[in-house]
Amino acid sequence: MVRCRFPIFLSLWNRTQGLSTPRVHFKISQWLESAAESKNPRLLLMAFRACGKSTLVGLFCVWLLIRNPNLRILVLAADMTLAGKMVRNVKRILEKHPLSRHLKPKAADQWGSDRFTVRREMELRDPSVLAKSIFTNLTGTRADVVICDDVEVPKTCDTPEKRAELRTRLLELDYILTPNGLQIYVGTPHSWYTLYAETPRLEIGEEASFLKGFERLVIPILDKDGESVWPERFSLDTIEAIRKRTGPAQFTSQMMCLPVNISEGCFDPDNLRIYDDDLHYTEASRQPVLSLAGRKLVSVRAWWDPAFGSEGGDRSILAIVYTDSEGEYWLHHLAVIKVKAGKNEEDVATQQCKAVAGFVRQFYLPSIAIETNGLGKFLPSILRRELGKSGTGCAVIEITARRPKSLRILEAFDAVLAARALHVHRSVLMSPFLHELREWRPTKTSGHDDTLDAVAGALSLDPVRLRSVPSGAHRPTWQAGSSQTKGKSDFEV
Repeated sequence: MVRCRFPIFLSLWNRTQGLSTPRVHFKISQWLESAAESKNPRLLLMAFRACGKSTLVGLFCVWLLIRNPNLRILVLAADMTLAGKMVRNVKRILEKHPLSRHLKPKAADQWGSDRFTVRREMELRDPSVLAKSIFTNLTGTRADVVICDDVEVPKTCDTPEKRAELRTRLLELDYILTPNGLQIYVGTPHSWYTLYAETPRLEIGEEASFLKGFERLVIPILDKDGESVWPERFSLDTIEAIRKRTGPAQFTSQMMCLPVNISEGCFDPDNLRIYDDDLHYTEASRQPVLSLAGRKLVSVRAWWDPAFGSEGGDRSILAIVYTDSEGEYWLHHLAVIKVKAGKNEEDVATQQCKAVAGFVRQFYLPSIAIETNGLGKFLPSILRRELGKSGTGCAVIEITARRPKSLRILEAFDAVLAARALHVHRSVLMSPFLHELREWRPTKTSGHDDTLDAVAGALSLDPVRLRSVPSGAHRPTWQAGSSQTKGKSDFEV
């Protein structure tokens, strides 16, 4: 058996795949090899998204097994799908790398999709490589190497309770890892209170950072001189395009590997693009066309966040956002839906649904999403009834909001405002929207953010290009790609 250093092992693999090895990968491989040979190794690898860090760690696992086939490697991730993905990658490398093929076992039962055992001398209870979710039962498992690959993702750290649960689970690894075993965390920060923070978060009572004492390698996509660390794949123009698409907060955390404190974040209303134009409806070649300010509109997103509208409570808000052919957004209407109270009047729900049905007709909406938390649970059926009475064809989509409101708002507005891609009709400025945008802070517990939440909901929806509407009423469809053409097929060949 031929042994070699890990950077050479990596380069040989890339050559068999017809790939070159970038400088950033050599840097990571040299660090992994050096750090793994230290006493009681505890490592943290933070590198920008799409850097290939998980692939490199998979290669590293194979290299470790070549050196010592009796090793037991446990791969943990936020869910079983992610963990299994890395284990399958390790299997493929082990099968195809010229220096590791001899390790493949002869028995098929030793070669599973989420666990496998290489040809080894010792008879051990645990497999050579095992995939597990961090939230599954790990009692009784033992490992010489633990790889924590993307255990921190948005769904495991977006609330204090989830972050606490994740830390509790990770602390159990001390009972699983053998003395002087190797532990590697691989990922990017998804929260200000990230596992990977270098300094403790005193405001939540931390006296030491969670990974205190771990040897760290942090590789952002831009070096200290502002140059790309992988120019062959990520040019400066490509990096700038990523920044514009994802927004400053996401880019800072995922590409620069810096935790972002969203409590310090705020939106700049100066990035809004104000317009006065009304919707323009025409027909071209018998096809309806909607446009705004000379831009052809191709899709629309409508979000209704209902409420009773009581004094001091949440307001009932309908947000309508169009998308043009250039991919920019047009917040054309923001309605604060009010109702009249009185003995002879209809109930509040019916009044609101009638008002919304009117907006559906006025703004050519093919569908509308209703947030069904609370009051919204019984509104969809009432709205469908009122749409049917008025002969208006419109799909009603029921959506339950499960993520924290502050994250929904930040993710919806951060990128589009940074790119100056949100056009706002001047009438919207008469609503509370502009004030809420200027004053919004994720940590605020008082004050309203109803209009922001409704617009964020609309921005988060997939663009609607419905071909038909679930109603007996026929309405012209103006969205791009919505028309149907029947071709003649009764011909002979």
